[in-house]
Amino acid sequence: MTTPDGPDFERAGPPPAAGQPTARRGRSRPWREDLPQVGQRLSQERLRELLDEVGDRVEGIVSDTRERMDALLDAVLAVSSGLDQDVTLRQIVQAAIELVDARFGALGVLGEGGMLSKFVHVGIDDQTRELIGPLPTGHGVLGVVIEENKPLRLADLSQHPMSIGFPPHHPPMRTFLGVPVRARGETFGRLYLTEKRNGEEFTFDDEVVVSALAGAAGIAIDNARLYEAARQRQAWLEATGEVTAQLLGGSDTEEALRLIASRARELTKADHTMIALPVEPADGAAEPGELVIAVSVGLDSVELTGRRVPVAGSTMGTVFLDRLPRNVLRLDFDLTGQFGPAMVLPLGTGEQISGVLLTVRRPGSDQFDEQELNLVSTFADQAALALDRAESQLARREMEVLEDRDRIARDLHDHVIQRLFAIGLGMQSTHRREKSPHQAARLADHIDQLHDVIQEIRTAIFDLQAGPAQEPGLRSALNQVISDLTGDAALRTTVRMSGPLDVIPPDLAQDVQAALREAVSNAVRHAQATELIITVSVEDDLVMDVTDNGVGLPETVARSGLHNLGRRAAAAGGALSVTRPPAGGTRLIWTAPLP
Repeated sequence: MTTPDGPDFERAGPPPAAGQPTARRGRSRPWREDLPQVGQRLSQERLRELLDEVGDRVEGIVSDTRERMDALLDAVLAVSSGLDQDVTLRQIVQAAIELVDARFGALGVLGEGGMLSKFVHVGIDDQTRELIGPLPTGHGVLGVVIEENKPLRLADLSQHPMSIGFPPHHPPMRTFLGVPVRARGETFGRLYLTEKRNGEEFTFDDEVVVSALAGAAGIAIDNARLYEAARQRQAWLEATGEVTAQLLGGSDTEEALRLIASRARELTKADHTMIALPVEPADGAAEPGELVIAVSVGLDSVELTGRRVPVAGSTMGTVFLDRLPRNVLRLDFDLTGQFGPAMVLPLGTGEQISGVLLTVRRPGSDQFDEQELNLVSTFADQAALALDRAESQLARREMEVLEDRDRIARDLHDHVIQRLFAIGLGMQSTHRREKSPHQAARLADHIDQLHDVIQEIRTAIFDLQAGPAQEPGLRSALNQVISDLTGDAALRTTVRMSGPLDVIPPDLAQDVQAALREAVSNAVRHAQATELIITVSVEDDLVMDVTDNGVGLPETVARSGLHNLGRRAAAAGGALSVTRPPAGGTRLIWTAPLP
């Protein structure tokens, strides 16, 4: 029998003994007939358990996927919210670390030659970073990601054939995940992650998530690059305008060069900025052999100013010769041994080059990119053009001043002196007819004073014609000698100079100064004179006449001092004459032919 709930095993009774007839044969098998139903019920229970377990797992996977997608979305929003390129790069690395729970992350930016020009890292403190030394440039496993341009997952970095190990003080790193970052269809750089915090390897899901982040990061990087490029162009335009305005406003060249160097340093974030100018070759060579640091801004500016750099064998010299800007990791000739990445640019217009602009960063710093090189090149070209225009403007102003001085000199010579000369002739005529000795003496004195005025005006005319930009000439030097020797003496001194004294050759000018110093010194110290008349004229020869009203020179002074004067005159091809005027005193005439 069976009950509504299943087979009734107890009421079925025991099976018959051996050898006895099997009565009620059909009632001995109900429990066997019900076994499939039991198995089916058990299978259903197990299936329910498995389905519940699968459901829990699927729900966990979906929940985990949802969380990772939410985290990815948050990361994409975070890296896309800013426009500062450096900040954006660091946000990308930080977001990638958080997405896959890594300890270290970095983003390497590709530069010239396919190597890394910038390396933004997260997870290594500043002290450890300094101990490690220079940042990676793309060798070893990092280079594999660069060359293959596809994701790379490694369980152990050290086991990869391209592994080159780590520098001293570098933290240990085993697991690795690297993916490319693309912007505008071009590979911008590589995103690297190492060391999952749970000690496990990076998974395929990690690779997918980080690759998705890299895709969004490429768009964010492109936006930041466009914004940064626009901002930099605006800053360089403002700097160019400032330099141009200051130059055309009348600033001197040194001040303008310092402004150019300062603005270049600020906008490139360089540690050193210098402007080197060519040194005039002493041997008459066509090209200078050295450049001198005329302006230095930044670190060690005082020590670097005035230092010289050879044209041959130096990056600055090469740029000076071929006029092509360069962006290098290090200079061929390093003034301090502490120069890192540098940009070297010519300062010039067309075929004319006036100097070299140099911007330098410390060793281990990021290399300048091509955009920076282009912007600084444009700035240097515009600054050189402004310098050229300012120099032309200054030359025009100086020419106008010289023309005005020439006009004044002509007016003085053609009108004022002629009128004074006519007045002097009239006074001399009156002096000859004057009967009164007292009045005649007064007229003679006025005539002498008028003659002195004419000589002073002539001196002024020559000074005007000399020009303001020239070095002090012989006339000024002789006046200074006379002033130095007679300033404290109770001596009436009359000085007359005529002719183009300031065109006398330097060697002869030095001899004249020495001869005048000797002659005036003798008169002041030894002649006991009260009046001294000095005349220096240039016509066919240079003639210096020094006359005093003293007692004459002592014999010892005459022998030594006059010997020196005579020797100088003879060396110049001239002569020395010393006589005693009828009224007393001493008259010394020193002559030398003009070359």
